[in-house]
Amino acid sequence: MMEPLYDAFLTLLIPSVILLHLFVSPYTKVEESFNIQAAHDILTYGIPTSDVAQYLNQNYDHVSFPGSVPRTFTGALVLAGLSKPWTGWLTAPEQRQLLVRAILGLFNAGALLSLRNAVARTFGPSASKWYVLFQASQFHIIYYASRTLPNMYAFGMTTIAMRSYMLANLYEPNHYWSKQYIRQAVFLMTLAGVVFRSEIAIFLATHLIYLLLRRRASLKTIIPAGLVGAALGLAATVSVDSFFWQKFPLWPELVGFYYNTILGKSSEWGVSPWDYYFTNALPKLLLNPLTIGICTPTAITIITSASRSRSFALLIPSISFIGIYSLLPHKEWRFIIYVVPSLTAVAAAGADWIWKQRLRSGWFGKYVCGMLSMALVLSVLLSFLTSSLLLAVSSLNYPGGEALTRLHSLAYANSSGVVKVHLDNLSCQTGVTRFLQLPPPGTDSILDTESAPTVWVYDKTEDESTLLDPSFWTQFNYALAESPARVPGSWDVLDIIYGFSGVRLLKPGYAGLEEFARRHVTKGWWLRLRMEPKVWILQQERGRDLPS
Repeated sequence: MMEPLYDAFLTLLIPSVILLHLFVSPYTKVEESFNIQAAHDILTYGIPTSDVAQYLNQNYDHVSFPGSVPRTFTGALVLAGLSKPWTGWLTAPEQRQLLVRAILGLFNAGALLSLRNAVARTFGPSASKWYVLFQASQFHIIYYASRTLPNMYAFGMTTIAMRSYMLANLYEPNHYWSKQYIRQAVFLMTLAGVVFRSEIAIFLATHLIYLLLRRRASLKTIIPAGLVGAALGLAATVSVDSFFWQKFPLWPELVGFYYNTILGKSSEWGVSPWDYYFTNALPKLLLNPLTIGICTPTAITIITSASRSRSFALLIPSISFIGIYSLLPHKEWRFIIYVVPSLTAVAAAGADWIWKQRLRSGWFGKYVCGMLSMALVLSVLLSFLTSSLLLAVSSLNYPGGEALTRLHSLAYANSSGVVKVHLDNLSCQTGVTRFLQLPPPGTDSILDTESAPTVWVYDKTEDESTLLDPSFWTQFNYALAESPARVPGSWDVLDIIYGFSGVRLLKPGYAGLEEFARRHVTKGWWLRLRMEPKVWILQQERGRDLPS
């Protein structure tokens, strides 16, 4: 009776924690900006069929803020299309942002659950339970699963591809299903690489080389699937992006690859040592130290030869991908995120073996595996606790989104006519999106803006010389500013939004809410989050003449 309930709980766990992270931290940052703005513009303004260039110039955000290289609209177009039927059920503009992100998050949750099924068939049903527990307690995967980064569009596709790759290894090399699963994996990875992230080409290459060296696949199986994936990917991205960017032909991922890798422009964002992915990013992504220190070594050394072979088939290509990609000087953890489900699956196989051995007779099973099993359970609980703490801290990093929402709640009822708001750079980088802005009349909005007494106009001017001109600021009713000193003129402070600014170590003797725990548990020591003013909500002093 309990087993089906536990299985149902595990099935719901990953999508539930992804949605929980979304609702606790609903705002976005600058790296997500292009895709979230693009989804907004498609949902709100639709896709023009005439006077395309003029319509895009008037309504779409990417025309005014194109970025250093063009990026693909393909993912945003799909998300907007899937979101469209549900917008009529929503009651506030910002809920559409939650809807768009929830759809992406549930897609990635579905991909992770599909891999869980492959783990069950590859390493056993009980190993799939450990896989879910490990995966659901990893902060970065869960937190970013609903965030509109190009990597997270690709992540779901590569995870489904890895499901097919794992299943292919269950059959003899020439078996029909082995070939079919390999074709699926190659097709999906090629498609994801062409449209979203070029580094997936390396990820695909390391897996294909492994298959070829192990004589588990032939070029006759691989090449047609890759050509079909590349052709469909190119047809999709070139047609969609040439239209939205009004440049033909345009393949954004090729432009980005040339700009960042060939020209080396990505290094301008910082460089890291060669071992960064192994010593910093990978432990951070997997989070639970026992997955690396105990479970993975167990999976590749102790358990049956069939399981060892299947573990190596996941481990060797993934580690090879990280090693090759480490040659590029600019490194970010999200560039290697595709390996995490595979490495988690291997760790789950090792954890499952340890868990089963605790029931065996003899000192090794009873004592060694018994203690390791207790450590595994404790490590999962601590990982969930750590992930929860990281979620709480991360949710404090979006003062721009908080400030705009707060401004609307303070000023909407008391405003009329045209209300002009200036949004500074920090606000735009830490949560402000078009989804949060009150929409203009005549758009596809869930608000009845035609009958509303107020029209809100938002300005994102960044030019420093313009911002230093006092006459520029006279047009605005409100401003969101990193510092009031940077806004010329006379302004009233409506509110101040605080944001996370580090951790403070409190010494013994410091009075506070945590006194009981500090006195009886930590002997007076305590950690407290340090919050600092981040965004000031300013209102032009009343009585000044403002343009209407």
